[in-house]
Amino acid sequence: MPPLSPVLAVIELTFSPIVSIGGVDVRLETVALAVVILAALVLAALIARRTPVDPGRATDALDEDDEPNHLRADDLLYLAVGALPGAVVGGRIGYVLLHLDYYRANPSAALDITQGGMELTLAVVGGTLTAAIVATMLGGTLGRWMHALILPVLLAIGGGKLAMALGGSGQGVPWDGAYATAYLGPGPWGSLAPEIPSHAAQIYEGVATFVVVFVLVVLLTAGAFSRRAGGLFLVGIALWALARAGVATVWRDPAVVGPLNMEQVIASAVAAGTLLVLAVTTIAARRSSARGGATAAASAEGGARPDWPDPASRPHI
Repeated sequence: MPPLSPVLAVIELTFSPIVSIGGVDVRLETVALAVVILAALVLAALIARRTPVDPGRATDALDEDDEPNHLRADDLLYLAVGALPGAVVGGRIGYVLLHLDYYRANPSAALDITQGGMELTLAVVGGTLTAAIVATMLGGTLGRWMHALILPVLLAIGGGKLAMALGGSGQGVPWDGAYATAYLGPGPWGSLAPEIPSHAAQIYEGVATFVVVFVLVVLLTAGAFSRRAGGLFLVGIALWALARAGVATVWRDPAVVGPLNMEQVIASAVAAGTLLVLAVTTIAARRSSARGGATAAASAEGGARPDWPDPASRPHI
């Protein structure tokens, strides 16, 4: 039997991306995204309930005010709301960078959020920064919230990317190889020329994000990041940004810096910046720990010395 032509391996999708719920037409992509966000919030609340505020005490211990010693799950609402302005601003900046030639010619359109859209990488960065401000205001639990939220955040991103496949959004460059996707149904679909077989870039990124989640779970199982100081979050964001930069090689965007398109430049810069922050904070924490240990040792040594009187008051011999 002769080998199958590569074009026969193309996945042709003919379903309708619109469903009717209570007489209202809704996109399947929107429904799936809502389910993903709800699941991520529930998971974040469950992890928060198991993340101790004081690492030296059990998660179910009570303090003097009979309050459980864990992150408050209801504070998650404040963090989610706090992340919104940063995500909008960061996402808009990223979108402008992706379409820089257009916004150079139409600078006033950059502030019109009803025109165009958002870019994910800088939306995550901006949302993280404003949520971090809120977490700091909630009793200085920033590092522990970062530790608790990285898995839900990445699962939401990965699930959201897979949800895009239900609306035909995020298709990559045309390609007729194995597992290419083509949307032949009536639509409307979220990509230009959806009927042309193309790389399923949105599915690639969703799967790659879940791989990053798996790596983080392995690190946690191995006992890494036991301090819950935010290092796991920084590693997770860096790995995700690198994975996104890799998937962006099959995006439909033009190259702007050598062979790299703008999304690859942005994602690579975010990965490098995140790793730099991780290195700086790790070094600072080690130095602080070393100074604390030296101070404690000096105090112990000094405590063992005799408490001599002031020299001026000593009797002459």
